[in-house]
Amino acid sequence: MKTLFALVILAGMALAQTYQPTPENLKSRQWFQDNKFGLFIHWGVYSVLGKGEWVMNNDKIAIADYEKLPPRFNPTEFNPAEWVAMVKDAGMKYITITSKHHDGFAMWGTKQSDWDIVDRTPYHRDALKMLADECHKQGVKLFFYHSQLDWHNPNYFPLGRTGRATGRPEGGDWNKYLDYMDSQLRELLTGYGDVGGIWFDGMWDKPDADWRIAKTYSLIHSLQPAALVGSNHHLKPFDGEDFQMFEKDLPGGRNSDFNAKSEVGNLPLETCDTINGAWGYNSTDKRFKSSTQLIQYLVKAAGNNANFLLNVGPMPSGKIQPEFVERLHAMGEWLRANGESVYGTRGGPVKPRPWGVTTQKAGKIYVHVFDWSDELLALPKLVDIRKAALLSNGKMVEVRQVDGGTLLRLPAGRDAVDTVVVLTVDN
Repeated sequence: MKTLFALVILAGMALAQTYQPTPENLKSRQWFQDNKFGLFIHWGVYSVLGKGEWVMNNDKIAIADYEKLPPRFNPTEFNPAEWVAMVKDAGMKYITITSKHHDGFAMWGTKQSDWDIVDRTPYHRDALKMLADECHKQGVKLFFYHSQLDWHNPNYFPLGRTGRATGRPEGGDWNKYLDYMDSQLRELLTGYGDVGGIWFDGMWDKPDADWRIAKTYSLIHSLQPAALVGSNHHLKPFDGEDFQMFEKDLPGGRNSDFNAKSEVGNLPLETCDTINGAWGYNSTDKRFKSSTQLIQYLVKAAGNNANFLLNVGPMPSGKIQPEFVERLHAMGEWLRANGESVYGTRGGPVKPRPWGVTTQKAGKIYVHVFDWSDELLALPKLVDIRKAALLSNGKMVEVRQVDGGTLLRLPAGRDAVDTVVVLTVDN
């Protein structure tokens, strides 16, 4: 297995000799880093069962039984204009939605099979086309999450680590499956307008397989040179990828088992997480993070030089549950007052600390204080500070330079979410 996985890595390295990001792609990378905040959407026929997107695997549901779900999936309350308006109200700048999750079910009218929302459900409409049109109308970029793993397709063979109880035949043509995947990607990249990028997931299911990533990545870049490619393989990026994501973890955090071997590369970064504990709709999961926790995670992501992709799992009706909407609105309110300390920034000169993080842009350093009760806050030496003030009201903050460091005298009244001190600097 190790030898074969090494071949996959070498294939990615070989791509480095041929892949050169286009000017459009580099511009997209900068746009991505500047805009910082996006909505992740996990939505599919699994929402009918209300037990998350892994229900087919977790409940060991055979294909014959799982195929009974689409006739029950009729999201007549899906309103893409409301979704996109909610995104804009939250201060989010892009959406990443599941075009196909691990169950293989396509949320658009694919021509490669009839295992899709148009052919198999009473809804008979292309949800991705509806959302793409609304995103273009309202000026929100749309990315497609696309699972390389497929528990339904008979050519996904040999089987991987998951989905082994679905009753697929013991045989199949792996290259034929990859052709199928590339053909579906071609549809998404030619029929839905400008696409922000492709967010891959699932290579970890068969780490010893030849995924033909050079061919697939080249296809994407040739069809839409500005589109960004990323893969949730939990490894250092392969050449040909344009951004690196970290699932339920900040870059380099390694707080999750699957991130234990993750190395932070040199590409734009993104972290993704959930509002409760689930990605797909889970009717019993009430473990909702507070708006304060979510805002602080967004700021921590920015302080770690990363975007935050925050997930919702819409209900089978097409509505997004009110607990999610309320928290997204609260985040938007905070960003309307404090967004300059997040948008357009990069990770600051002070590495993340237990008390908070720093962000920066030309001429300004933003010190975000979450948890610090003392009057004086010691920072590493920061020079050429011309002014220090609270972002919230412009009140001046005393700065004192001492041997080996810089001291800020923080006000007695702190913001319960994030006390932001703006340092105006000469450089």
